[in-house]
Amino acid sequence: MNTETKPDYRKTLNLPDTPFPMRGDLPKREPGWLKEWEDMGLYKRLRQARAGREKFILHDGPPYANGQLHAGHAVNKILKDMIVKTRQLKGMDAHYVPGWDCHGLPIENQIEKLYGRKLSRDEMQAKGRAYATEQIALQMEDFKRVGVLGEWDNPYKTMNKANEAGELRVFKRLIERGFVYRGLKPVYWCFDCASALAEAEIEYQDKKSNTVDVAFEAADPAKLAAAFGLKQLDKPAFVVIWTTTAWTIPANQALNLGPHLEYALVDTPKGLLVLAKARVEDSLKRFGLEGHVVATAMGDKLGGLEFKHPLYDVNEGYKRLAPVYLADYATDTDGTGIVHSAPAYGIEDFNSCVSHGLAHADILNPVQGGGSYAADFPLFGGLDIWKAVPVIIKTLDEAGRLLATSTITHSYPHCWRHKSPVIYRAASQWFVRMDEGEGVFTKDKAPETLRTTALRAIEDTAFFPPSGKTRLRDMISGRPDWVISRQRAWGVPIAFFLHKETDELHPRTMEILDQAADIIDQGGIEAWSRVTAEEILGDEDAKLYTKGNDILEVWFDSGSTFAHVLCGTHPNEHHTSGPEADMYLEGHDQHRGWFHSSLLLASAIRGRAPYRSLLTHGFTVDAQGRKMSKSLGNGINLQEANKKWGAEILRLWVAASDYSGDIAGDDKIMARVIDAYRRIRNTLRFLLANTNDFDAAKDRVPFDQLLEIDRWMLGRAAEFQKEVLEHYEAYEFHPVVAKLQLFCSEDLGGFYLDVLKDRLYTTAPGSLARRSAQTALWQLTQAMVRWMAPFLSFTAEETWKLVGNSDSIFLEEFWTFNDADKALLDKWARIRQIRELVNKDIEALRSQGAVGSSLQANVVITAPAADHALLSSLGDDLKFVFITSAVALVVGDALSVAASVSSDAKCDRCWHYVPDVGQHAEHPALCGRCISNLFGSGESRLVA
Repeated sequence: MNTETKPDYRKTLNLPDTPFPMRGDLPKREPGWLKEWEDMGLYKRLRQARAGREKFILHDGPPYANGQLHAGHAVNKILKDMIVKTRQLKGMDAHYVPGWDCHGLPIENQIEKLYGRKLSRDEMQAKGRAYATEQIALQMEDFKRVGVLGEWDNPYKTMNKANEAGELRVFKRLIERGFVYRGLKPVYWCFDCASALAEAEIEYQDKKSNTVDVAFEAADPAKLAAAFGLKQLDKPAFVVIWTTTAWTIPANQALNLGPHLEYALVDTPKGLLVLAKARVEDSLKRFGLEGHVVATAMGDKLGGLEFKHPLYDVNEGYKRLAPVYLADYATDTDGTGIVHSAPAYGIEDFNSCVSHGLAHADILNPVQGGGSYAADFPLFGGLDIWKAVPVIIKTLDEAGRLLATSTITHSYPHCWRHKSPVIYRAASQWFVRMDEGEGVFTKDKAPETLRTTALRAIEDTAFFPPSGKTRLRDMISGRPDWVISRQRAWGVPIAFFLHKETDELHPRTMEILDQAADIIDQGGIEAWSRVTAEEILGDEDAKLYTKGNDILEVWFDSGSTFAHVLCGTHPNEHHTSGPEADMYLEGHDQHRGWFHSSLLLASAIRGRAPYRSLLTHGFTVDAQGRKMSKSLGNGINLQEANKKWGAEILRLWVAASDYSGDIAGDDKIMARVIDAYRRIRNTLRFLLANTNDFDAAKDRVPFDQLLEIDRWMLGRAAEFQKEVLEHYEAYEFHPVVAKLQLFCSEDLGGFYLDVLKDRLYTTAPGSLARRSAQTALWQLTQAMVRWMAPFLSFTAEETWKLVGNSDSIFLEEFWTFNDADKALLDKWARIRQIRELVNKDIEALRSQGAVGSSLQANVVITAPAADHALLSSLGDDLKFVFITSAVALVVGDALSVAASVSSDAKCDRCWHYVPDVGQHAEHPALCGRCISNLFGSGESRLVA
C-alpha cells in the first residue's frame, strides 16, 4: 500500500495576504480614525503642508444653531468636504472654516417656549447665547463624525463679539454708500414672530379664506350718472369689490379701477351695481341676481368719484369716503374688476394711495403686532383678525352691504418658521434700497443702483449647475427693497437714537455706530443693551432722543460674514486674486436666502459678489420623491445611520448622487450603495494582498522595463485619472463613483487582475515578471486611494496606513503617472475586443458542460492580417491574456474563434492543461513552466 502523501503545491504559490479586512466594520472603526486625525492635528498639518500654495476658499454657509442635524445637513457638509479635499489633493491650500448662524427668531422662540414670553432683553440675550453655544457643541460632533475636516477648534459664529461688531460696521458702510433709509411700507408680518419678515422667510402653502363681495354706496349719485353719460340715477348705486381678505375691509380707504378697462352700470334688484363689463355675467351669478347693463364707461372716466365705506351707516368710526384711484393692477380677470384698497395691508394699495396724496400719518393701521385690532378700533376692537372675519361678514350682511360670500382654498404666504399665515402690514422699518433714491447720512454714494450692481455681479459668477444663474437673476430683478429691521432682542442692534418728537436720527449717528461697534467688540451685543442714552449722548441730548430697540435681521448676519470672517476673524488676505471666496455651496433654496443677502451686501459695499462661484444641491427625498421630514417618518437619522452603516456609506451615497437634483435615499438605495462600497473595497483588498511583500524602494521596476500589459494598465490608469480630475475640477462626483466602479469591475477585475493572477501566483517571488506586475499594482493602489479619498475618506486612510509613507493620505497629492501611450492603449483595446469573442466561445462550451475553467479550453483564432499581427506580437503570452491553456493563430479573411476541450493533463500547481505535465520524474504532477519557476531559472514573460 502506497503511504506517500501527495505534495501540496499550494504552499509554493505566492498567495495573496493582507491585514486589510474584507469587512470594513465602519461604525466601530471610524471613531478611531477621527481620534487619530484630532490627535495629530491633521487640519493644521494640512495648512502647514500647503503654506504658500495657491489658495482655495470655500466659505461655509452657516447652519442655524438650533436642533438636531438631519440628512440634508450631512449632504451639505459632505459635499463641501469632498470639494475641499479634491483641491487639497490637487496641491492647493484649501481652507474650510465651519460656521454657525446664532441670532434670530428660531432661538428666541425656543427660549420663549422654555422660559415664557416675559423675559427682559438682557435675559433673552443671555439665554439665547447659552442655548446657541449648547446647540453648536452638539451639531459640531455630528459634523465631525461624518469625516469633515476643518478648523473645528476655531469655527466662526455670528454671535462672536468680533463678528457682531463687524456686522454693525458693514451696516455703517451700507449707510455711507447711500443704500439705507427708513420708511413706512407694508412688509410681511408674522404674528407669531411679532416682527417683520423678509422675502426669504416666506413660503407658500394652501389656506382656506372667506371671499366677500361688498357694496360701497355712491356718495354723489349725480357725478356717477354723469360719468356713465346718464342724466340721473333712479335708484341707489354701488361699486362692488371682491376680496379674499375680509379682515382688511374695516381699514378700507380707497378703491382702485383699471383706467383702460370698460366698466358697466348694471340694474339689479339690489340697486345699480358698478362692475367691470367682462365680469358682469360671473358676478351676477355669484350674487344670485338678475340684471342688465344700462350704461358703460371706461375706467378713466370714473377716477375721483367717491363711495361710502360699507359700514358708513353702522358706526361713526366708519363715516368716511373711499375715493376712486386709477391703477393698472386692477384687472378684469377675476372678482369684479374693482380692488378695495387698505393701504396699510398691501404694497400695491399702499403705493397707489401714497402716489395719490394720502399722507403716511393718515394711513389706517389698526392691526397690532400680535394679530389683533387695536382695542379702541370701532366694532372689532381687540379681536384677532382671523377670528374677526365671521363677525365682519355678519356685520356687512346686517348692513345690507354683503352681496356674496364663499370659502376658497388658495396659495397664501406663510412664515417658514411657524408655518402660520402672514399678512402685509405697514410699519416703520429700515430698508436697503434696490433702486434710485436717497439714503440717510450718505457720505460715499455708490455710482449705480444696488439692483444694477448685483445683476452685473451675477454675470461675473460661475454657477454649478448653470440653471442657478437664471434663478438668482430673476429673484434680484424683481425683488422689492429689503426690510432689514426686526422688532426682537436676540440679534445685532441697529444702534440708532431717534428724536422723541420728529423721529429723526441723532446728528452724530455715524460716530455712534463706530462707538457701538467698539463696545460690542469688547462685550458683545449685551454690552450695548446695557448702555444708556446718557452715556452715549450726554444728559441734555438724552432727554430728546430714544434709544432704538430694533435689530438687524438674521439674513444680514450671515450675509455679511464675507466682510468680517474672511477678512477679519479668519483672514484671507493672502488669496492670490482678491478677497472673494472661491465658492459658496448650499441648497438651492439659498438663492433666496444666503446667496441672495450676501450678494446684495457685497455688491453694496464692494461693488461685486463675495463669491466667484455658486454651487447648489437639491433636497434629500425618499424613493418616491417626497422631501424627507420627521412628520412623514421618511428621513435618514444621521446618528442612527452612522451606527447602522457608518459615515463612509453616507459619504458614498452623497458622492454617488447627482446633487444638482433632489437626492433620494432609503434602505433599498443605501443597500445598493453598500454593494458599491464592497466592490471598491474588494478591489482594494486584492491590490493590497498582492503587494504585501513589495517594497517600492527596492522592488519597483523602471517603467521602460515593465511588461507590456503592465505599461498598458498604467497608461489606462493615467487616462482614467485624467477623467477623474476633470470631473473633480467641475465639482462632479457621481460620474467619478460610477466610473470607478466600472474601472474596478471591467478594467481591473474583468480583465487586468484576472490576467495577472497566474503571473502573480506562479512566477518566482522576486522575478522581473512578478515585480513588474506588483509595480503596476502598487501604482494603481497609490492612485486609487487618492481618487477615492475625497469621498471614501475613512477607507482611504485605512488603506494608506498599509501603503503610505506619511501620516495621512490627505497630506498627499494626486498620483503622477507616465504619459499614456495612445498606440498601446489602442492596441490593447482591440485585444480586449477579441478576448470578448474568445470568452463567448468558451462560454458556449461551459454551458454545454464540456469545460469548467477557461483553462480547459484550447482556442484557434482565425484573423485578418492586422489582427493576426497584433495577436502574434504577444507571442507565447497570448494564452495568458485569454486565460486558456493554448492558442493557435491562423491568417484568414475574417475574424473567428473556435474553442475546443484540451486533451492534455492538468498541472496541479498552475492548473494549465499542457502536454509537458508529468515529464519531470520527481514532480510528475507539474508542468515544465512550474518546474522552471520552482527549481530552475524561471520562465520568461515579455508581455503578460
